[in-house]
Amino acid sequence: MKQFLSIGECMLELSGAGDDLWRMGVAGDTLNTAWYARRALGPDWQVEYLTRLGTDRFSDRIAGFLTAEGIGSTHLQRDPARGPGLYAISLADGERSFTYWRGQSAARHLADDEQALRAAIGGASVVYFTGITLAILAPAARAALLREAQAARVAGATVAFDPNIRPKLWESPQAACDWIMRAAAVSTIALPSFEDEAGAFGDAAPEATAARYREAGAGEVVVKNGGAEMLIEAGGRLRIGDLPKVRPVDSTGAGDSFNAAYLAARLTGNDPAAAARAGHALAARVVQAHGALVR
Repeated sequence: MKQFLSIGECMLELSGAGDDLWRMGVAGDTLNTAWYARRALGPDWQVEYLTRLGTDRFSDRIAGFLTAEGIGSTHLQRDPARGPGLYAISLADGERSFTYWRGQSAARHLADDEQALRAAIGGASVVYFTGITLAILAPAARAALLREAQAARVAGATVAFDPNIRPKLWESPQAACDWIMRAAAVSTIALPSFEDEAGAFGDAAPEATAARYREAGAGEVVVKNGGAEMLIEAGGRLRIGDLPKVRPVDSTGAGDSFNAAYLAARLTGNDPAAAARAGHALAARVVQAHGALVR
């Protein structure tokens, strides 16, 4: 059975439920993509999630959620000294902002055991991680993750990477740029967002973003553009601009769901154009509902 392995931090999510009430869910960028990938891929695919949790009841809740949603936890690690991170979503005109409590998150140590990391990545057909995954790790653990991802790519696995640049998570802007481009170098498919890239790297246009990732070594680059014209570099240049417009209710999970649908389409034989349209269609549905995971 083919395996899609997503690597990152799974958190407790607080979203508004009205009248100062909050609804608790389970989410996180790589978990969101795993959740949508599980629905987009057929029964011949196994979706696994590599993370680190605590031994508390909230960690148990997250582990139970993974099982209930059909996401494998073979590579789930437990940490008796730490627990899961938490974030709350604030909305203004459909755009979201986040407040985080993640400094003591167990997931910050998910790549400390390089032997376990190698075993998990070595068994995967697809390895997926993001810039957030890298940002929460210590530099030595980041390097270990990229070494194993590179080995997986050389061995024939697909390595998919979304830079998902969150400046506050990084120790410096330069560190963010350096590590993101190191990740690009080991990626089969890179999924940057132009707005993020323009802010971090000063890109003037999506073409500059695509060129930088291709020059770094990424095999296929999809420059997302917030519903505007997408640019794809995959053995040629492809522009997709006739995408239906929607008014977002909550943009949480838009990029994560796009990534899942795009990757699932590519993994099941669709060309980049069809995959991009599948990604946009799913993301358009997701942003018209509240929360990261929309059933």
